[in-house]
Amino acid sequence: MGDNLNIKAKEIYTNLTVSELVEHALQRGEGILSDNGALVIHTGKYTGRSPKDRFIVKQSSIEENINWGDVNIAISEEVFDNLYGKVTKYLQDKELFVFQGYVGAEEKYRLPIKVVCEYASQALFSNQMFIRKDKNEKHVAEFTVISAPGFKAEGKADGINSEAFIIINFDKKIVLIGGTQYSGEIKKSMFSIMNFLLPLKGVFPMHCSANIGKENDVAVFFGLSGTGKTTLSADPQRRLIGDDEHGWHEDGVFNFEGGCYAKAINLDPEKEKDIYNAIKFGTVLENVVLDENRCPDYEDGTLTENTRAAYPINHITNIEISGKGGVPNIIIFLTADAFGVLPPISKLDKNSAMYHFMSGYTSKVAGTERGIKEPQATFSACFGEPFMLMNPSVYAKLLGEKIEKHNTQVYLINTGWIGGPYGIGKRINIPYTRAMVTAAIEGKLENVQWTEHPIFKVLMPEECEGVPSELLNPVNLWENKENYNSKALELANKFNENFKKFKAVTEDIRNAGPEANKDLLEYAMV
Repeated sequence: MGDNLNIKAKEIYTNLTVSELVEHALQRGEGILSDNGALVIHTGKYTGRSPKDRFIVKQSSIEENINWGDVNIAISEEVFDNLYGKVTKYLQDKELFVFQGYVGAEEKYRLPIKVVCEYASQALFSNQMFIRKDKNEKHVAEFTVISAPGFKAEGKADGINSEAFIIINFDKKIVLIGGTQYSGEIKKSMFSIMNFLLPLKGVFPMHCSANIGKENDVAVFFGLSGTGKTTLSADPQRRLIGDDEHGWHEDGVFNFEGGCYAKAINLDPEKEKDIYNAIKFGTVLENVVLDENRCPDYEDGTLTENTRAAYPINHITNIEISGKGGVPNIIIFLTADAFGVLPPISKLDKNSAMYHFMSGYTSKVAGTERGIKEPQATFSACFGEPFMLMNPSVYAKLLGEKIEKHNTQVYLINTGWIGGPYGIGKRINIPYTRAMVTAAIEGKLENVQWTEHPIFKVLMPEECEGVPSELLNPVNLWENKENYNSKALELANKFNENFKKFKAVTEDIRNAGPEANKDLLEYAMV
């Protein structure tokens, strides 16, 4: 059913050019052009993903493989069919804009898709975000996304939670989106589908950025929002493969996408030059405020802090145009530790890598959300729990197999606080973090001496080129060593408490987590 929808629309425009889509969007009043040529749209009430409105149709073909719960919410066939009928009826009198293309740069594993849009601006988003098909290439979609932001559901009366809904139907191969104009729902729905389909083929799907060096060596970067994933993977000495979603198969990695969906809040033309310069004609700017001269004010979060820029990857100059790379030499987990207790860089073995991957730790700090006065530990399994449809242990097992087979080195880098927690310590300087990333990628840490952290049980280097040695052991920078240990044990307990929810893991993985033992309080006093 994925490619045969039987929607009798007023007019259907298929695979229009960027210029044509921009023209339609402007004529239809969907947005305006900024002074740099980008199409600026406002998404209304929904300025981000709506996780409580994302559902998966419960079907016997997938039931055993889905990690059902608060993240992957089950819904019945009847609810889907009812809403599908209402949406298709709603679209019959509309102009529709259709994109045909692919998710996945690797031909063997790519997924042909079709995106049917009520809005020209969302078809433009899809054109820039996914991989475009060649003009005369035969294309049969395996999955279809239908996006109808103007259709509002009736909440409980329709068997869902609100006017908005994102429903994935694997048997019918349809994603049905209504009530929300936030384009990220289109992108993340397809990411979620790939995260379900690829493990069944032995491919490891990853919520990560990836780049490639002059010797064709590949590094991948995992990390939640605010950890520096996009910034650190944008390296002038290395080509960007992709900034968000990848698959790792037997011969290497491949980008799922043909574009980038970058956060634009506080975008700095000096620190984030590549992203800043990529925002031009063809880019879709979501919820960015313009000044009186139509110049984007990236510091203005009036509409939302989650302002976004969607542009094709070729708007960036230093890229790997194929979207592919070899087997990763280095895996880097990024965390912004606001407790100030994790080492700036540490090395993980296979079991500790699987432990930290399943934990997916970073932290929220005061001021980021209402009511937060102290740093709060945040855990998102696989560094992308909302998009992982299977049990996290499935993805962790794939990670462990890849590490073991290819002897890939794994590092945990803390881009957060040192010398004390948030409010007392300071955030580690980016040049030091970049030096650590470079040292890891270039193999400069292979012959240094390592010391095991007695609480977190990760290995800390005793030296790293370009970084003062006293920074490498976090306790050195705390004035009060007892306070360090107290905070370290507090975070260790949070790790262990969070990990209790994972049942299907080996003792080797579980034991790779922190040792929250009060007898270790003497550690820092030595």
